[in-house]
Amino acid sequence: MTETQTGPLTFLCLASYFKGVEFLRECKRQGARVILVTKEKFLQEDWPRESLDDIVALPDDAGPELYIYLASQLARPQRIDRVVALEEYDVITAGLIREHLCMDGMTSADARVFRDKLLMCTRASAAGVLVPDFLHVLNYDDLREFMSRVAAPWIMKPRTDVSAIGIKKLHDSEQVWRAIDALDARENLWERSPYYLLERFIAGDVFHVDSLVNDGKIVFAGVNAYGRPPMDVAHGGGVFISKTIRHNSADQKNLVKINSKLIRALGLRHGATHAEFIKSAEDGEFYFLEIASRVGGAYIAETLEAASGINLWREWARIEMAHDDSSYKLPGMRKEYGGIVLSLARQEYPDTSAYTDEEIVYRVKKRHHVGLVVRSSKLERVEELLDDYARRFPEDFTAVVPPLERAQ
Repeated sequence: MTETQTGPLTFLCLASYFKGVEFLRECKRQGARVILVTKEKFLQEDWPRESLDDIVALPDDAGPELYIYLASQLARPQRIDRVVALEEYDVITAGLIREHLCMDGMTSADARVFRDKLLMCTRASAAGVLVPDFLHVLNYDDLREFMSRVAAPWIMKPRTDVSAIGIKKLHDSEQVWRAIDALDARENLWERSPYYLLERFIAGDVFHVDSLVNDGKIVFAGVNAYGRPPMDVAHGGGVFISKTIRHNSADQKNLVKINSKLIRALGLRHGATHAEFIKSAEDGEFYFLEIASRVGGAYIAETLEAASGINLWREWARIEMAHDDSSYKLPGMRKEYGGIVLSLARQEYPDTSAYTDEEIVYRVKKRHHVGLVVRSSKLERVEELLDDYARRFPEDFTAVVPPLERAQ
């Protein structure tokens, strides 16, 4: 058990959504005291309460100041040793808490690199990573020059939202100006156009690299391909697919190399990352899209565990426990293949008992969601199963809802 001078390590974990259950459990298994801070609307979720020393729910609209005040009060009777953001919306708040408590770790400025798409693209480009042409939606002359130089269509995206929330595909300059007008008419200042960027649209296949980082070094990187770009799924509905790409392939080696360059440039010392890249259908090059300092959503962790035996949440907790004492070692891993088919469902709790293939290793249990994770030593078998389920899901389960304009 890792201890401070006065006893076990105390972890303050922030989760604005229901995330990170296995992280919390592993911290407790490693002997830490675990305090979870979540929002009132998620207090009744199935948190591993047997692994928590305390759980605190803040109002759903709580801002950073309240989180900092709460952390200060929690730190009075006990020392807080680690502050961990389990959800992307919490990474900057966690940095602000560390600064206020004068703790080591990622500051709010460090964290902003993993939340602000404009900043991360700027840093990635400066490090020599290919990035689609992009521009801050700010100066009118710069916007005119960009649209005259970079051929449409373009993507307008919020700098700090996640997934495909708020993203629009625009086909001419008039649509861009009207989109700016609509944004600038919003009541909240932080939802207006200066909080957006404009980016060249690149057609191609989208990949994600999910990593574990210890002492600035990548100790694990899983490379997967999406069945369809996430933006297409978010805006058009249908089935989400992710699968391991072929081991030792040129694409896998290239993505691991680019991902390593990216993480070094962004300066992450410890934690988990989820980075997305697109392989251009035009020139065959990989372009960086975005990165987050968290475990990927949409049951990507379960898919990677199926293929490798590595649970990202569990290993991230062990990395946080060890921190800079060089004691962390990645457990042995396998090189198989995993995949997931996931969809919104018409049924509250879909019945997947008709899906009986022995390769199924995980069934999603979430209201109005249906998903199956499969594992095989052969990529071809994973692809066969995913194709079959993707054909069957729309008839059996799939529901479609409009894409979100704002985070909820």
